[in-house]
Amino acid sequence: MAAHVLQQPGIHRKQITLGLGPNWQQFALLVAVNAFVGGMIGLERTIVPVLAKEEFGIASKTAAVSFIATFGLAKAVANLFAGRLSERYRRKSVLVAGWLFGLPVPFLLIWAPSWGWIIGANVLLGVNQGLAWSMTVNMKVDLVGPERRGLALGLNEAAGYLAVAAAAFSTGLIAEHWGLRPEPFYLGIGFAACGLALSMLFVRDTAPFVELEKARHPDVAPPMSLRRSFADTTWRRPELFGVSQAGFVNNLNDALAWGIFPIFFVSRGLSLERVAILAAAYPLVWGALQVPAGWSSDFLGRRVVVVAGMLVQGVAIAMVASGDSFTTWLTAVMFLGAGTALVYPTLLAAIGDAVHPSERATSLGVYRFWRDVGAMAGALIAGALADMFGLVPAIAAVAALTIASGLVAAATMSGRQQMRLLA
Repeated sequence: MAAHVLQQPGIHRKQITLGLGPNWQQFALLVAVNAFVGGMIGLERTIVPVLAKEEFGIASKTAAVSFIATFGLAKAVANLFAGRLSERYRRKSVLVAGWLFGLPVPFLLIWAPSWGWIIGANVLLGVNQGLAWSMTVNMKVDLVGPERRGLALGLNEAAGYLAVAAAAFSTGLIAEHWGLRPEPFYLGIGFAACGLALSMLFVRDTAPFVELEKARHPDVAPPMSLRRSFADTTWRRPELFGVSQAGFVNNLNDALAWGIFPIFFVSRGLSLERVAILAAAYPLVWGALQVPAGWSSDFLGRRVVVVAGMLVQGVAIAMVASGDSFTTWLTAVMFLGAGTALVYPTLLAAIGDAVHPSERATSLGVYRFWRDVGAMAGALIAGALADMFGLVPAIAAVAALTIASGLVAAATMSGRQQMRLLA
């Protein structure tokens, strides 16, 4: 790639170069930080849906998945403002703030005397994820520049979701042998402490890299405005609408897998250990395949990868609804992970392609807002449908919605989603 260099002012003039190779140390550090961010979500994926029924006596599916809706709403709002905050207060400050919100979460999960405490813990967890995960995304995009954006985001998301899988599996095994609380949540104390320490002591802010990329487009920077970015990313620009709706449905699916699948599998007679395997297999495949998925979108274009991913997800969810054995369900959740892997880093890269560097963090925040509103909607919609019609019809309805979303993406996203700057 061409060298893009900026000389920082000061006594020690430091050369700043965009690219994965020149910045691999900070990039690797941010990968590690995001693994701890992902581990915080993995704490809940096997345990909390079962905890709702076993310890708090919650029979309603809608109430049982209410913690996901709360998490999704808190994360969506944090995402919406994270980009704007990072442009005002720098990326590192927002990252550290995210970890401060995450520190109390494992203690609340351990000590919660009522379901309301679990809901409160998920408000803090949502803010933690919205601020910390958003900043690892933005900082990696800042470091690498446009040439390998898909690969960079594949690495970021892979680290996060492999950690989700590892934590989901580990907590399930711990719960099987020692109980639902408190032992599984001790992992979270370590995740939060390590993530905060790395972020405070070793991560460097990436503002100089943003300035360097902006310098390559000196005449086309739009005035920074959350209102304008929100309108562009939500409805005004068709390709960005296509990205946002796919992200919305993708996380709706994740809420289904997180909240409804464990209840469905337990209702079909599976042990908690087998449910833990299924809960871990989905993010494991999702995490492992995101690197090649992001890399492939750099060459094949964003649209074809996104559309393929949404269609694979729809078929996989339909397999869960129609399946009746552990083997079938394991195959289905692995396909679901593969489809999600195709979509997740590619949608982020598509937003980065399509907007000016000066508003990239804000636009990514708007996209992540809609994506995580999807998690809230998925929890509420799937829970309500399950209460009214049963688990299988609820899962089948989400499968149909996912296939429809893939067709909308095919109609609205551009072939290679090249960067088009607004005056």
